[in-house]
Amino acid sequence: MPRPTHATRPPAEQGPVLPGRNRMHIQRATVRSDKFPRFDRYPFDQAVLHGTPTIRFEAPVTFFVGENGSGKSTLLEAIARRCGIHVWRDTERPRLDRNPDVDALQHYLDIQWTDGRVAGAYFSSGNFRHFAYTVDQWAAADRQVLQYYGGRSLLVQSHGESILAYLKARCERRGLYLMDEPETALSPSSQLALLRLMRAAAATGQVQFVIATHSPILLACPGAAIYSFDHVPVQRLEYAATPIVRLYREFLADPAAALSSPAT
Repeated sequence: MPRPTHATRPPAEQGPVLPGRNRMHIQRATVRSDKFPRFDRYPFDQAVLHGTPTIRFEAPVTFFVGENGSGKSTLLEAIARRCGIHVWRDTERPRLDRNPDVDALQHYLDIQWTDGRVAGAYFSSGNFRHFAYTVDQWAAADRQVLQYYGGRSLLVQSHGESILAYLKARCERRGLYLMDEPETALSPSSQLALLRLMRAAAATGQVQFVIATHSPILLACPGAAIYSFDHVPVQRLEYAATPIVRLYREFLADPAAALSSPAT
């Protein structure tokens, strides 16, 4: 049975976060689109990757936003892989088809670190349940494993509760954390709890987040940088100018009018 790696179980030398100035563990990601092996298949055919040579990380919390299919989650995963962070995947279930080019994108990225590599983790709510089952198997052999995930089995909590417990335990430690749509299984109040957790962790100066999201609650993180993948090149937006926030405001102001508008 596999044991936890640095991406799921923090190494002994990776201690808790300490107060300090805000800093970024990674400063920029450079996309080498001129080296892409092909241009007729996703993700190498994405205009946003060809038109955005560099994304700079200038805040301890950076958000990627954009419509479904805009490439934000694909680039997030590629950054995680290029940073040496394990991307958890359910390999036990057969799939009809898998696009190998998604995994290959990492080889066409350059990451600039501030002071060398740090440990970290990649989170995707889509694969979290399978991950929770595996952690439970580890804990059956060594219950001490649970101390890295909040002290309780992730399976005895609701999906949202287990996600918050995992993220709280992980983000208390120095590192780089990449999250793909963590709000998927979280209620609005739980999203607010995650926002508070992120703000507190980022304020220590030891934790950096890069997050793909559709949540206007998470986007409200003070001082965060928001990059829109609906623009070529990727464009930095203020909170109030993001399509997500504008859409929610319009809908809440007049739901009937939103429902009567033609679908886009």
